[in-house]
Amino acid sequence: MTAEVVFLLDVDNTLLDNDRVVVDLRSHLEREFGVASASRYWAIFEDLRSELGYADYLGALQRYRRDTEIGGGPDAQRLLLMSRFLIDYPFAERLYPGALAAVAHLGRFGPTVILSDGDVVFQPRKIQRSGLWDAVAGRVLLYVHKEQMLAEVEQHYPARQYVMVDDKLRILAAMKTTWGERLTTVFPRQGHYAFDPAISARYPPADVTVERVGDVTAFDVAKLLASRAGAGATFQEKS
Repeated sequence: MTAEVVFLLDVDNTLLDNDRVVVDLRSHLEREFGVASASRYWAIFEDLRSELGYADYLGALQRYRRDTEIGGGPDAQRLLLMSRFLIDYPFAERLYPGALAAVAHLGRFGPTVILSDGDVVFQPRKIQRSGLWDAVAGRVLLYVHKEQMLAEVEQHYPARQYVMVDDKLRILAAMKTTWGERLTTVFPRQGHYAFDPAISARYPPADVTVERVGDVTAFDVAKLLASRAGAGATFQEKS
């Protein structure tokens, strides 16, 4: 069945403070393996992200392990400690304030769906351990480049209108190009991408900008739904 509206929600730096996760991981690496080894890991991580188009923490760890074993370094077996740190990380503690309330609020008006980029192991683990998987009742879509997969998103969750909440203006602009007025874009100014002046200058503003994702609970979503087919409608704050 075609829903009136489907709410699509990004994860990293939208519902969950991924910058804080990276800080914790960086500190752990430097403490357990030293600054040089940590720097080597992050260099591999960035190379792999350029190669794949998304962040692959475990993939970078695998490549680090391969390089260490080839080079005869002592860290190969100790890297098991790092994998445990990643898998057991307390992601629920890194949800932004009001994130779950925002998901619940939007869910009163239509299906909420996690739409995220990422690998097929660590990203689902993050979504599950954070509580977001249960918050959207298992409606989770993961892609390499989600903005290129909108036809498949429509197949899974057909709707007359879509609302996308994402901290990356690049993603919002690309989706708007495809869906046009069927899409309302919501931009929470959280995380390092959101405050990059070069990104802000390059891409058009979202339909709605909020300072934090929890502010979504202050929107009168009924006014959005009243437009039916989404003829230019955006969220309106409650008066």
